[in-house]
Amino acid sequence: MGKSILLINGPNLNLLGTREPHIYGSTTLADVEASSKAHAASLGATLETYQSNHEGAIVDRIQAARGNVDGIVINPGAYTHTSVAIRDALVGVDIPFIELHFRNSRVWNKS
Repeated sequence: MGKSILLINGPNLNLLGTREPHIYGSTTLADVEASSKAHAASLGATLETYQSNHEGAIVDRIQAARGNVDGIVINPGAYTHTSVAIRDALVGVDIPFIELHFRNSRVWNKS
C-alpha cells in the first residue's frame, strides 16, 4: 500500500481564487486539492485534505494524524510566523512534515 499524506491549509486559504487574485491567482483551493490528489495518486500515494480558519482546529487535526498518516504538508497561511502551537503540534506527533506557501514569505512585507 502507498504512503498517506495529509495536506493542511490554514486561515483564509478557502478564499483562494477570489481573494486578491492579482497576488494569488484565480486557482481555487478546490482546484489545488484536486490537482494535489491526482499527483499523489500518480505516485501511488493517497492524499487527505483539511482546511481550517482556526488555530486550535489545526492543532487538533495534526494530533489526530498521529499513527494515521505517513507525512504532513502544511500551508499555515497567516499562522506562518505566529503559531507556536501549530509548530509544537507538528514536532510533537513525530510525523515528517513540509511547510509550504503560495507566496514567497521573504517578500511579504514588500507587497
